[in-house]
Amino acid sequence: MTDDLKQLLQRELLLSADAAQVLAYSFDKCSRVGLKKEYTPEELESFESLCSRFARLSDILTQKLFRLFDELALETPGSVRDRINRAEKRGIIEQAEDFVAIRILRNDIAHEYLPEAIRDIYRKVMALTPVLLKTVDLAKRYSQEEFSI
Repeated sequence: MTDDLKQLLQRELLLSADAAQVLAYSFDKCSRVGLKKEYTPEELESFESLCSRFARLSDILTQKLFRLFDELALETPGSVRDRINRAEKRGIIEQAEDFVAIRILRNDIAHEYLPEAIRDIYRKVMALTPVLLKTVDLAKRYSQEEFSI
């Protein structure tokens, strides 16, 4: 592995850890609020932050880290689904289908505006956030084992 790729991997791992930290903060805050039919403006703001942070971390993982792992393994670039499947084979994620759902949810977050759909997004984000947070730890462990980072 070249020094440039090693530095890039270290930077992306730090970025993912920072993003995970703020996502965990929002997740804890929203867990205390709970899922409900109506939210106060402050609660809505908390859930909006949670969704934004969820989407950001999912992008860091799928678009940056998984792609970088493929590059380091000399894999041919492919689709997001290809990166997800290879991440599962490497043990970076436990179930590819969870990450497919995360990717779909990330797109829903970016494009949904109906209040009743937003509540469903909140429910799904709350359910899938632990998967994202665990993946950051698994990616770090994989990097340590495979690349001594």
